[in-house]
Amino acid sequence: MALTPLTRVQQATVLALVEAGRLDAVPADVARATSFLRQAQERLDQLTLLTSVVVRYGIAYDACHDTGEALLAAYGFRTTNGPGQHEALGRYLRAVFDKPPADRPAREFDRLRRARNQDRYEAKPVGAAATEKAEQVARTLFDAAVARGISL
Repeated sequence: MALTPLTRVQQATVLALVEAGRLDAVPADVARATSFLRQAQERLDQLTLLTSVVVRYGIAYDACHDTGEALLAAYGFRTTNGPGQHEALGRYLRAVFDKPPADRPAREFDRLRRARNQDRYEAKPVGAAATEKAEQVARTLFDAAVARGISL
């Protein structure tokens, strides 16, 4: 895997997450990165087969999450145990995808996370527009991870 190195700014932002206890530095794991990216691809491939807006949203969110996990593994990080793991993943995505085309979708991940939590924990389902947006975000983040050198 020929992974695009993190810039100095990206490194500093990620190291700040480590110092804040949001991420742990671990050995890079290409097999884990590839596995997560394959999971993301499988989820994305299934979206067109689904008719439920809420189910499609959940699958798109999971594809975003899998893409983030692939990036963490590829660069040698993981979220720390405990509450806030998905939020930490969102911060990591924003740190790594800090330029177009993936910077905006990386920022959107946190909004997707909050909407997913409202659906899951407060029974406030998402609508069709939010689902379309989630699918776009998932596809853009996936493509950006592949462009950074994570292979399937």
